[in-house]
Amino acid sequence: MGTSNYSDDFKRDAVHQITVRGYPVREVSTRLGVSTHSLYKWMKLFAESASKAGSVDHKAENRRLKRELARVTEERDILKKANGVLRARVQMKYAFIRAHRDEFGVRVMCRVLKVHFSGFYAWLKEPLSHRAQEDARQTELIRQAWADSGKVYGYRKLADDLRDQGERISENRVARLASLAGIAAQIGYKRRPGRYGGKPTIVAENRLEQRFQTSTPDQVWVTDITYIRTHEGWLYFCVVIDLFSRRVVGWNAQSRMTTDLALQALLMAIWRRKPNGSVTVHSDQGSRFTSREWQSFLALHNLEPSMSRRGNCHDNAVAESFFQLLKRERIRRRTYSTRNAARQDVFEYIEMFYNPKRKNTNNGMLSPVDFEERQLDLNKAGV
Repeated sequence: MGTSNYSDDFKRDAVHQITVRGYPVREVSTRLGVSTHSLYKWMKLFAESASKAGSVDHKAENRRLKRELARVTEERDILKKANGVLRARVQMKYAFIRAHRDEFGVRVMCRVLKVHFSGFYAWLKEPLSHRAQEDARQTELIRQAWADSGKVYGYRKLADDLRDQGERISENRVARLASLAGIAAQIGYKRRPGRYGGKPTIVAENRLEQRFQTSTPDQVWVTDITYIRTHEGWLYFCVVIDLFSRRVVGWNAQSRMTTDLALQALLMAIWRRKPNGSVTVHSDQGSRFTSREWQSFLALHNLEPSMSRRGNCHDNAVAESFFQLLKRERIRRRTYSTRNAARQDVFEYIEMFYNPKRKNTNNGMLSPVDFEERQLDLNKAGV
């Protein structure tokens, strides 16, 4: 997907992750699959737009940009010097931080090397027995992995996360340490019942028939719409998911539930994936998906419609499951004052966590992005 095809909202939300949420530019680049050059370009674009609108205190903005430049420069210098320990064990990272405390900030080095600063200071003191030190160190790793997941991972996913970092640790040990530290996964919630109106205009046959496993990417996409409560009113959210990896390939959020809401989400999926062959797009029988405008768009882009049976949410279980996940792990834990704040939070969840980082049991505990990359490597190797 060319950077010119991204919407202004997407670009603004990407910049928001850097300038407001405090993510390093390199990390945002990696998670979104967008070059650092484009991110810097977007930062400059929106800084200039704000300046022209007269809505930004120029002196404060200059100070902020200088701070941001200093932060990015420091992170770059740390990455250059720490290149040899980026994949090393935690103790080696701690040793690097101790050796460079006079040159860089400790917290900055901890963030760049993805270790917890309290674990570093505990490592410096070493007042405990070896066993107790290991308990304390791995508890901090568990706490960090739990926080990175948005405090939604249970002990199985936390154990898998730590093993990905090179730790030798069992699920039982993670469960014990997590329990002692008061770390637990977020519980679920009841879903709202569906509401159905009159007879749909156009109904396609159910080609999916609850077959939710596919052998290749961009074979079947599922789409659906939900809503998010804000103090301004409802924000309607449409998602497009690739069944192969459960990756969110397109999404859109608007203040009204219109056909354009669904079309913009599907357009993002087409821009991003650029499918070579025909793709089956499965939806429910809502009016947005049965309209002539929707059907014409599908035909124009070589997309084949498929629809759930009327009133049967199980026919679109993957989209329903994603909405439950989104609401359980993020939306129901927030209070949004504006629709824009809600959209930015959804952006962060999907683009910064769910697609690139969140472990999915359907993918063998790999994130959607990692699962697709592994499959690509296997295909290149002829496996």
